[in-house]
Parts: sequence; structure tokens; C-alpha cells
Amino acid sequence: MANAKILEQKQVVIDEIKDTVSNASTIVLFDYRGLTDAESKELRRALKETGSDYKVYKNTLMARAFHDLNIDLTESLEGPSALAFSHQDAIAPIKVLSDFANEHPALMLKVGIVDGEKSNQEQLTKLAKLPSRDGLLTMLAGGMMQIARDLSICLDLYAKQKEGE
Repeated sequence: MANAKILEQKQVVIDEIKDTVSNASTIVLFDYRGLTDAESKELRRALKETGSDYKVYKNTLMARAFHDLNIDLTESLEGPSALAFSHQDAIAPIKVLSDFANEHPALMLKVGIVDGEKSNQEQLTKLAKLPSRDGLLTMLAGGMMQIARDLSICLDLYAKQKEGE
């Protein structure tokens, strides 16, 4: 039987995983085998810039945490897995990991949970192509400015027409 102290330490890690997963808007499991230390640091830096992060846990501890949260990701916990997560922008970690995987073929996305919905590799790839939150807000602002611009042109032309009469 395992030592009570070791079990307590493992339970602390399981609770940390459960807390991370529960509070994250997005989690992504990915295979990091083959990444060098420098590449791992580069990935962590890129994730931090978007308000995301990743941690490496033992698969058995992640499996227990996911089981406690009623999340079925057991089939994705084959081989080394890292857990990327974001509390703010749901798409940010997916975009960063996808872009990083394009440059570094050693990284491979496995599965994710975005806003409570399980997403496979194909869905993660589609989500990675979406504009970021800031990009969407910029597009919205541009559209709103276009409407105001068109309205001002219309009013100006109407005013000039009335002056000509």
C-alpha cells in the first residue's frame, strides 16, 4: 500500500488539475515529445503573451482529475501529455499551439475542451483559423465606423442638396 504522505501529495496535484480545468475557458491536451528545452520555453512564452499557460502532469493524475470532473478524455492520455489552458480568451491557446505545431512538427494537438464542449483535432484546427478576440473586436469596430462614415456622407450630401434648392 502506498504511503499516506505520497497519496496526500498526489491528491494535492489532482486538486490543482481539477481547479485549473474547472476555472479554464479552454483546455487542450497536446503531445510535446520531441520538443527541445528552448522550444518548450518559446512555447510557454508565446502562451503567456495571450494569457494562457501549460503544465505537464502525469497521465494517471490527469485521468483521476478528469474522472472526478466527469470528463472523458482517457483515450487521449496515451503517451506524454501536457495541458494548455486559458482563463480569458477561449481561442488563444488553440491558435498558439496550432501555429507552433505548424513550425515544430514534434508538437501534436490531441483533444480539447472549449467552453465545456469536447473538441477533437479537426475541430481544434477549425477553431485555430478563427480570428482572435481582439481581431473580432477590431472587425466589429471597423464595421461600426463604416456605418457612421456612410451616414455622415449621406447627411452631408443631403445638406448640400437642401442648400442648392
